[in-house]
Amino acid sequence: MSSVQIADQTFLAAPASDVAELVGDTRRQRSWFPGLTLTVQEDRGEKGIRWTVAGELTGTMEVWLEPMLDGVVLHYFLHAEPVGVSTPDAHRRRVAGKTMSFEIKALLERGRAAGEPPVRAVR
Repeated sequence: MSSVQIADQTFLAAPASDVAELVGDTRRQRSWFPGLTLTVQEDRGEKGIRWTVAGELTGTMEVWLEPMLDGVVLHYFLHAEPVGVSTPDAHRRRVAGKTMSFEIKALLERGRAAGEPPVRAVR
């Protein structure tokens, strides 16, 4: 078992294709996950993406997009070991995953009134 085990989920009232586009943006990935180098292991399109992780941690990370109601549930998983550090900083990585989820949510739900269907946001 990996010493860093993170699983989280966030509902986004947005089309899976829009969420997948943002999750796959390498510029955003670098800002969300500093200190990590992500290599695409499997790009699943509207179902999400899987990476191998190197840098401060080594292991795997995944974003799985599960269709739900009028949007998707973004599931975030990180399974890794710290490199050259005696104790993992799981809290920092958990916050990074939430930051990613909430940034995407804010971008894609901007201008959408509660209870209204998703609208395509301008990025």
